[in-house]
Amino acid sequence: MSAAPYPAFPVLLVDDEVAWLRSLRYTLQRAAGVTNVLLCEDGREAVDLVARHDVGLVLLDLTMPHVAGEEILGRLTAEHPAVAVIVISGLNQVETAVRCVKSGAFDYYVKTTEEDRIVAGVVRAIRMLELQRENRDVAAHLLSGTLQHPEAFASIVTRSRAMTTTFAYVEAVARSSQPLLVTGESGTGKELVARAAHALSGRPGPLVTVNVAGLDDAVFADTLFGHVRGAYTGADQARRGMIEEAAGGTLFLDEIGDLSIPSQVKLLRLTQEGEYFPLGSDRPKRLQARLLVATHQDLAAKQGDGSFRRDLYHRLHTHHVRLPPLRERKEDLPLLLEHFLDEAARELGKRKPTAPRQLVQLLATYSFPGNVRELRAMVHDAVTRHPGSILSMDTFREAIEKGRGGAPPAVSAAAPGRGNPFSALDELPTFREAHDLLLEEALARSQGNQTLAARLLGVTQSALSKRLKGR
Repeated sequence: MSAAPYPAFPVLLVDDEVAWLRSLRYTLQRAAGVTNVLLCEDGREAVDLVARHDVGLVLLDLTMPHVAGEEILGRLTAEHPAVAVIVISGLNQVETAVRCVKSGAFDYYVKTTEEDRIVAGVVRAIRMLELQRENRDVAAHLLSGTLQHPEAFASIVTRSRAMTTTFAYVEAVARSSQPLLVTGESGTGKELVARAAHALSGRPGPLVTVNVAGLDDAVFADTLFGHVRGAYTGADQARRGMIEEAAGGTLFLDEIGDLSIPSQVKLLRLTQEGEYFPLGSDRPKRLQARLLVATHQDLAAKQGDGSFRRDLYHRLHTHHVRLPPLRERKEDLPLLLEHFLDEAARELGKRKPTAPRQLVQLLATYSFPGNVRELRAMVHDAVTRHPGSILSMDTFREAIEKGRGGAPPAVSAAAPGRGNPFSALDELPTFREAHDLLLEEALARSQGNQTLAARLLGVTQSALSKRLKGR
């Protein structure tokens, strides 16, 4: 599978020296992976080529026959202000360089300057242009409030506004060459978002997924970079790494927060340089895949304790989405319940059972530490155990009670003594005030259902009714 052209917009090289044009094109391809290149030997055609091919970056020679480079620069900055122009001259003249930059040039280099500086300048310009275009796309998507390709997110069942906003952002940055970081608790659907981002990217290559949790440094390097024959004892055959398998597509690294520091250093070099060395080889290969990474961990906190590199975090954080936990999108509970009931009945060859009217209200009282994955398991278990037409709520009650006992809700820093919720209060409420607050909270969590509220408080429904009447 051939790799997609990089960058997404053409880079135009303008110079009357054909040998220099071809040499520069080869250098950019070899050193920076720049393959979307147009060549122009006649400066009179440059402005027209920019208009016809939606060129994003121009590398312009100053000294050419027929038309001066500075004149072309002036026309480009006036007629195509969004296009970046790098001037490359055969002369090292400070006054000329200053004049070009004042006229709107992005940068100025001398042809005799070492190639590395020119390549680095081109890479900086490409990244700047990509971010500018992506920012415009993000703004347009978020302002429109609609998705251009909702089918890409069909596997994610939701009507949450927060999720729709996330989808719009993913859609806007899907064609970017820069990394996308997806964070969220386990079970929130990070891999589904990665699949959607790949589907929207337009890249012809595959989506290759690697769960890096638990991989030591040697296995991580071999998995990603591959090896040549004889690289180590037992390496009888050369093996392509996952980076090469994903060429032209997307490489998705899941659980990135679990990487060791040595592996983080290797990944940092990959993102910085855009190239890597298979184990045992001294010939570099180009990264030709878009990088997506995901984690359920708090990378900001891991930076604080030194277990995750700050420079790598900023490399991976160019684009970032956070998936909200299920407890923050409880409006999705009815949809998810019906979806998983359909799924479970189909997989088990049973008729779809009817959910009791109170089931959604019961589910809404639970925080779901395992998120959507936990709800799916809960529904499948209930359908398996209850063959009747009306779904029993007993298995859901059992699962919720077990979940609360095994994974209690997180305690805030202000209330370290979870066993006593009043320990952090400067002034204690009266018995009457505590009584009223408990009743109000239980009714709020049960959406006014007294049966569920009574269960939350550990009293009978009749006892709750008496207490409500006596308020």
